[in-house]
Amino acid sequence: MAGLKLIVGLGNPGAEYLRTRHNAGFWFVDALAAAQGERFGFEGKLHGETCRVRIGATPVWLLKPATFMNKSGIAVAAALRYYKIAPEECLVAHDDLDLPPGTVRLKFDGGHGGQNGLRDIFAHLGHGRFHRLRIGIGHPGHKDKVTPWVLGRPSAADEEAILAAIGRALDVLPLAVAGQFDKAMQQLHTQGTGTRA
Repeated sequence: MAGLKLIVGLGNPGAEYLRTRHNAGFWFVDALAAAQGERFGFEGKLHGETCRVRIGATPVWLLKPATFMNKSGIAVAAALRYYKIAPEECLVAHDDLDLPPGTVRLKFDGGHGGQNGLRDIFAHLGHGRFHRLRIGIGHPGHKDKVTPWVLGRPSAADEEAILAAIGRALDVLPLAVAGQFDKAMQQLHTQGTGTRA
Protein backbone atom coordinates (compact mmCIF):
# COMPACT_ATOMS: atom_id res chain seq x y z
CA MET A 1 0.00 0.00 0.00
CA ALA A 2 1.19 3.51 -0.78
CA GLY A 3 2.67 5.53 2.06
CA LEU A 4 1.39 8.80 3.50
CA LYS A 5 1.78 12.24 1.92
CA LEU A 6 -0.81 14.21 3.91
CA ILE A 7 -1.67 14.09 7.63
CA VAL A 8 -4.77 15.98 8.72
CA GLY A 9 -5.58 16.82 12.32
CA LEU A 10 -9.25 17.48 13.07
CA GLY A 11 -10.40 20.08 15.58
CA ASN A 12 -12.14 23.41 16.00
CA PRO A 13 -10.25 26.66 15.41
CA GLY A 14 -9.97 29.30 18.11
CA ALA A 15 -8.34 29.64 21.53
CA GLU A 16 -11.48 28.56 23.42
CA TYR A 17 -11.31 25.08 21.83
CA LEU A 18 -7.56 24.62 22.16
CA ARG A 19 -7.42 22.00 24.93
CA THR A 20 -10.82 20.40 24.37
CA ARG A 21 -11.24 16.67 23.72
CA HIS A 22 -12.60 17.35 20.23
CA ASN A 23 -9.23 18.89 19.30
CA ALA A 24 -7.19 15.73 19.92
CA GLY A 25 -6.45 15.59 16.16
CA PHE A 26 -4.94 19.09 16.34
CA TRP A 27 -2.87 17.98 19.36
CA PHE A 28 -1.40 15.20 17.23
CA VAL A 29 -0.30 17.34 14.26
CA ASP A 30 0.84 20.14 16.60
CA ALA A 31 3.08 17.64 18.43
CA LEU A 32 4.42 16.39 15.09
CA ALA A 33 5.23 19.92 13.85
CA ALA A 34 6.74 20.95 17.21
CA ALA A 35 9.01 17.89 17.24
CA GLN A 36 10.53 19.13 13.97
CA GLY A 37 10.56 22.82 14.87
CA GLU A 38 8.02 23.65 12.15
CA ARG A 39 5.21 26.20 12.42
CA PHE A 40 1.79 26.19 10.77
CA GLY A 41 0.89 29.01 8.38
CA PHE A 42 -2.58 29.85 7.07
CA GLU A 43 -3.29 28.82 3.46
CA GLY A 44 -6.50 30.48 2.23
CA LYS A 45 -7.01 28.29 -0.82
CA LEU A 46 -6.84 25.19 1.38
CA HIS A 47 -9.18 26.58 4.07
CA GLY A 48 -6.66 25.68 6.74
CA GLU A 49 -3.20 25.91 8.25
CA THR A 50 -0.39 23.86 6.73
CA CYS A 51 3.25 23.04 7.23
CA ARG A 52 5.66 20.48 5.84
CA VAL A 53 7.70 17.99 7.84
CA ARG A 54 10.06 15.16 7.02
CA ILE A 55 9.26 11.74 8.43
CA GLY A 56 12.18 9.48 7.74
CA ALA A 57 13.23 10.53 4.25
CA THR A 58 9.70 11.44 3.21
CA PRO A 59 8.30 14.99 3.02
CA VAL A 60 4.73 15.04 4.38
CA TRP A 61 2.19 17.87 4.45
CA LEU A 62 0.31 18.58 7.68
CA LEU A 63 -3.11 20.23 7.61
CA LYS A 64 -5.36 21.73 10.27
CA PRO A 65 -8.71 22.79 8.77
CA ALA A 66 -9.65 26.35 9.74
CA THR A 67 -13.33 25.53 9.31
CA PHE A 68 -15.30 24.14 12.22
CA MET A 69 -15.22 20.38 12.75
CA ASN A 70 -18.45 19.68 10.85
CA LYS A 71 -17.01 21.37 7.72
CA SER A 72 -13.63 19.60 7.77
CA GLY A 73 -14.22 18.00 4.37
CA ILE A 74 -13.84 21.36 2.58
CA ALA A 75 -10.18 21.67 3.62
CA VAL A 76 -9.35 17.98 3.18
CA ALA A 77 -10.82 17.81 -0.34
CA ALA A 78 -9.06 21.08 -1.30
CA ALA A 79 -5.67 19.84 -0.02
CA LEU A 80 -5.95 16.47 -1.78
CA ARG A 81 -6.77 18.25 -5.05
CA TYR A 82 -4.13 20.94 -4.67
CA TYR A 83 -1.25 18.61 -3.73
CA LYS A 84 -2.50 15.88 -6.12
CA ILE A 85 -2.60 13.33 -3.30
CA ALA A 86 -4.84 10.24 -3.39
CA PRO A 87 -7.18 9.75 -0.39
CA GLU A 88 -5.35 6.45 0.30
CA GLU A 89 -2.20 8.53 0.96
CA CYS A 90 -3.95 10.60 3.63
CA LEU A 91 -4.14 10.02 7.40
CA VAL A 92 -6.84 11.82 9.39
CA ALA A 93 -6.21 12.10 13.16
CA HIS A 94 -9.38 12.56 15.21
CA ASP A 95 -10.91 12.15 18.66
CA ASP A 96 -12.87 8.94 19.23
CA LEU A 97 -15.60 8.48 21.85
CA ASP A 98 -15.51 4.68 21.56
CA LEU A 99 -11.95 4.38 22.86
CA PRO A 100 -10.85 5.21 26.42
CA PRO A 101 -8.26 7.96 27.00
CA GLY A 102 -4.80 6.49 26.53
CA THR A 103 -5.88 4.25 23.66
CA VAL A 104 -4.97 5.05 20.05
CA ARG A 105 -5.72 2.99 16.95
CA LEU A 106 -4.84 3.07 13.26
CA LYS A 107 -7.58 2.15 10.80
CA PHE A 108 -8.21 2.24 7.06
CA ASP A 109 -11.66 2.70 5.47
CA GLY A 110 -14.86 1.82 7.34
CA GLY A 111 -17.60 4.07 8.67
CA HIS A 112 -17.39 7.50 10.33
CA GLY A 113 -18.78 6.35 13.69
CA GLY A 114 -20.80 9.54 14.04
CA GLN A 115 -17.66 11.72 14.18
CA ASN A 116 -18.77 14.98 12.50
CA GLY A 117 -15.41 15.79 10.93
CA LEU A 118 -15.17 12.34 9.35
CA ARG A 119 -18.81 12.53 8.28
CA ASP A 120 -18.10 15.73 6.32
CA ILE A 121 -14.94 14.27 4.76
CA PHE A 122 -17.07 11.31 3.59
CA ALA A 123 -19.59 13.75 2.11
CA HIS A 124 -16.87 15.58 0.14
CA LEU A 125 -14.93 12.52 -1.03
CA GLY A 126 -17.92 10.23 -1.54
CA HIS A 127 -16.18 7.40 0.36
CA GLY A 128 -14.08 6.57 3.42
CA ARG A 129 -10.98 5.11 1.77
CA PHE A 130 -8.40 6.99 3.81
CA HIS A 131 -6.39 6.18 6.92
CA ARG A 132 -7.55 7.27 10.38
CA LEU A 133 -5.74 7.69 13.65
CA ARG A 134 -8.41 7.22 16.32
CA ILE A 135 -7.40 9.01 19.52
CA GLY A 136 -9.49 7.79 22.46
CA ILE A 137 -11.22 10.44 24.59
CA GLY A 138 -13.70 8.16 26.39
CA HIS A 139 -17.49 8.47 26.50
CA PRO A 140 -19.55 10.43 29.04
CA GLY A 141 -21.96 7.50 29.39
CA HIS A 142 -25.06 9.02 27.78
CA LYS A 143 -25.59 10.36 24.26
CA ASP A 144 -27.18 13.56 25.61
CA LYS A 145 -23.90 14.43 27.30
CA VAL A 146 -21.69 13.93 24.24
CA THR A 147 -21.63 17.55 22.98
CA PRO A 148 -20.53 19.16 26.26
CA TRP A 149 -18.11 16.24 26.75
CA VAL A 150 -16.28 16.62 23.42
CA LEU A 151 -16.25 20.42 23.72
CA GLY A 152 -15.00 20.23 27.32
CA ARG A 153 -11.47 19.85 28.63
CA PRO A 154 -10.32 16.44 29.83
CA SER A 155 -9.21 15.94 33.42
CA ALA A 156 -5.48 16.23 34.07
CA ALA A 157 -5.18 12.43 34.21
CA ASP A 158 -7.13 11.96 30.96
CA GLU A 159 -5.11 14.66 29.20
CA GLU A 160 -1.90 12.97 30.28
CA ALA A 161 -3.21 9.62 28.97
CA ILE A 162 -4.25 11.19 25.64
CA LEU A 163 -0.85 12.87 25.21
CA ALA A 164 0.94 9.59 26.04
CA ALA A 165 -1.16 7.83 23.38
CA ILE A 166 -0.26 10.56 20.88
CA GLY A 167 3.40 9.96 21.75
CA ARG A 168 3.05 6.26 20.98
CA ALA A 169 1.35 7.09 17.67
CA LEU A 170 4.23 9.41 16.76
CA ASP A 171 6.64 6.55 17.46
CA VAL A 172 5.04 4.31 14.80
CA LEU A 173 4.35 7.09 12.30
CA PRO A 174 7.54 6.47 10.26
CA LEU A 175 6.26 2.94 9.52
CA ALA A 176 2.87 4.27 8.36
CA VAL A 177 4.49 6.97 6.22
CA ALA A 178 6.62 4.28 4.58
CA GLY A 179 3.46 2.30 3.76
CA GLN A 180 4.08 -0.39 6.41
CA PHE A 181 0.63 0.00 7.97
CA ASP A 182 0.30 -3.57 9.20
CA LYS A 183 3.59 -3.26 11.07
CA ALA A 184 2.61 0.17 12.46
CA MET A 185 -0.77 -1.18 13.61
CA GLN A 186 0.76 -4.26 15.19
CA GLN A 187 3.27 -2.16 17.12
CA LEU A 188 0.70 0.44 18.19
CA HIS A 189 -2.13 -1.94 19.06
CA THR A 190 -0.05 -4.38 21.09
CA GLN A 191 1.43 -1.71 23.36
CA GLY A 192 -0.13 -1.24 26.77
CA THR A 193 -2.04 1.97 27.43
CA GLY A 194 0.19 3.01 30.30
CA THR A 195 3.70 2.78 28.90
CA ARG A 196 5.67 3.78 25.82
CA ALA A 197 7.44 0.75 24.43
